[in-house]
Amino acid sequence: MRGHLPDENPGFVGRRTELKRVSAALAEHRLVTVTGVGGVGKTRLALRAAHRAAGLYPDGAWWTDLGQLDGERLLVALVADSVDLADHTPGMAATGLCRRLADDRLLLVLDSCEHLAEPCARLVAELLAAAPGLTVLATSRSPLGVEGERVVALDPLPPAGRDALELLRRAAGERFPAAGPAGEICVRLEGIPLALELAAAQIRLQGAEAVRDQLGTRFDAPPSARFELLAHTERVWPSRHQTLRAAIGWSHELSAPLERLLWARLSVFRGPFDLASATAVCIGGPLNRATLPDALDGLVRASVVRPPDAVGRLRMLDTIRAYGATWLDRTGETGTVADRHAAHFRGLARRAETEWHGARQLRWYRTVDAHHTDLRTALDRLLRTDPDGALDLIGSVAFAWSCRGRLREARDGLEQALLLSGARGRTRARALWALGVTLVLQGEFGPAQEVSERCAREARYTEYNERAADTDHAPGPDGTEYGEDRHPADGPGHPGDRDRPGDLTLDAAALAGLLALTTGRPMAAYVVVGHVLDAARGGPADSAARLRCHLVRVFALTGLGRLAEARDRALTLRALCEELDEHWTRTALEYQLALTGLLEGDPSAAAGHARAMLEGTRGLGASLGVALGLDVLATALAAAGDGERAADVSGTGEAYWRSTGQPRRGLPGLRALHEKYTDTVRASIGEPAYEEIFVRALTGLPQDGLDRALRGPRQS
Repeated sequence: MRGHLPDENPGFVGRRTELKRVSAALAEHRLVTVTGVGGVGKTRLALRAAHRAAGLYPDGAWWTDLGQLDGERLLVALVADSVDLADHTPGMAATGLCRRLADDRLLLVLDSCEHLAEPCARLVAELLAAAPGLTVLATSRSPLGVEGERVVALDPLPPAGRDALELLRRAAGERFPAAGPAGEICVRLEGIPLALELAAAQIRLQGAEAVRDQLGTRFDAPPSARFELLAHTERVWPSRHQTLRAAIGWSHELSAPLERLLWARLSVFRGPFDLASATAVCIGGPLNRATLPDALDGLVRASVVRPPDAVGRLRMLDTIRAYGATWLDRTGETGTVADRHAAHFRGLARRAETEWHGARQLRWYRTVDAHHTDLRTALDRLLRTDPDGALDLIGSVAFAWSCRGRLREARDGLEQALLLSGARGRTRARALWALGVTLVLQGEFGPAQEVSERCAREARYTEYNERAADTDHAPGPDGTEYGEDRHPADGPGHPGDRDRPGDLTLDAAALAGLLALTTGRPMAAYVVVGHVLDAARGGPADSAARLRCHLVRVFALTGLGRLAEARDRALTLRALCEELDEHWTRTALEYQLALTGLLEGDPSAAAGHARAMLEGTRGLGASLGVALGLDVLATALAAAGDGERAADVSGTGEAYWRSTGQPRRGLPGLRALHEKYTDTVRASIGEPAYEEIFVRALTGLPQDGLDRALRGPRQS
């Protein structure tokens, strides 16, 4: 089935009437909003309704968790990401999303809209106007106010009913009689699901009678006594929310002092976190590396923090996180902890960039992806408080974001940081390089040219100043002084060292070469990277920048028709990448070898390299790379005369191109070959047969099409 929905919570209880109401509303209305107080179960109901309705939408049901956003700036990017749109288009952010959804019949679920109500309403109205087959299911504490909206108000479970008691039973892992302490707990907590889950956690620790007695003492108190815990409560806790607020406050009071402190500090995380990140951000004072794990375990036992998933990541529900954030504010630590959070993720970003060249590349690429939400949160904080730090963070992760298809976020962060930061040197040169790559991938060749020139100037400026400083201050082994790239064997004061290009200049040349290649100028690409490689000391394995320049030179040789030389260099580089366990360059080399095979008239070899490239790009989650690889494979199959498989792979490729928001593109030579061989197989199997297979693949599940493409002929 197309689409993506999170797994359902096995603890879902009751809500039969409400589920019917939501299902009926979805059948008649294009916008349905489930409203209710926090903790009442809006998300669970929407998820259950979406799972039930998914089969009614040919293009599936797709889930967007808006709770991770702390503002509207990345709203469109997050929604686009949730519907597998790796938007590579320039221009207005919503344009590509509208184009992606225009011809589809799908269900889009927007969960937790309340803190972004106005921008959500604008976006939903725009999407509904652009996509006649779109249905939106939203959850929010209040309606969005969009014309045609159908509101389904969700109340708590009937406090004295079976469903509230069953939810408490399941959460506590015990069987309770209908009469007795458990029933009284349900009534006192007014049937609010989140409050019942918090009570269930305490039942597991203390027993039902003790919890009933504590709630009786607390909830029989006057409201002024019950709710004096928080200052400025109206910002988070409206009057109709008082019971849940009291239940969360009660859980807070039952927590040990270190657990309460950790609860407050953990509220800075917007997405899932692991123990290492929690430790780095939250230690200080009595919370240290020895005491924090026990405090975290206590919060998990109390259901304040959700248990770790399969890879050890934990998280807090938004309502509980908001409570912790208010306490953090009262302690006066909000800014301090936010700065520690930003510093931690800035360090993680820098580590990921350092590890890009080598065996840990894939691990750190996936780490950046897993922590994407908090990297964005850290970037937003640094843009406000430390623009130079923001430039460092985004410059470290922007290339990985672009590889993952998050071009808009990469470009937005880079442009803001470059504007706000006055930093010169390596940090700025690296950010300009990353921005240039992003612009090339978006097809913005004019702006990319201007950024490429700025990158080259900054690289020369930085390396000249660094070498001048080294010459002035760094003594060589014999007491003389020489620059950072000088080799002692050259002798002191070697006149060529000050002009020898370093990694910044190499990357600037690789960017200029990439731009030349994508605009059909292979000779220019060959010259620009050849110039710096000839002047630089070291081999391709010495740095990521050197490897990128060698990659550009291989593609340039291919474009110049020097196929044997290109193939030999590519095979040498691929063997080097295998030694390094480097994935990204190796995948790009498989693409080049597939092109060479096509140009040399060896479609079988081309197909093999194309499949290897597709395996690599699938592992990197790079939609643009998959689209390019499918084009090469379809061309190879067509060149071999396999018209039906060529049509199938080409249709799947078109689906992936649409997921990037761009029309088909690639190196000019490939486009000509693709058209030539496709015309031949269209004629051989007949236009109607080709179109039928193509459309079936285009409208099917892209992942299924990719799986078929990766199977060799004997396995099909």
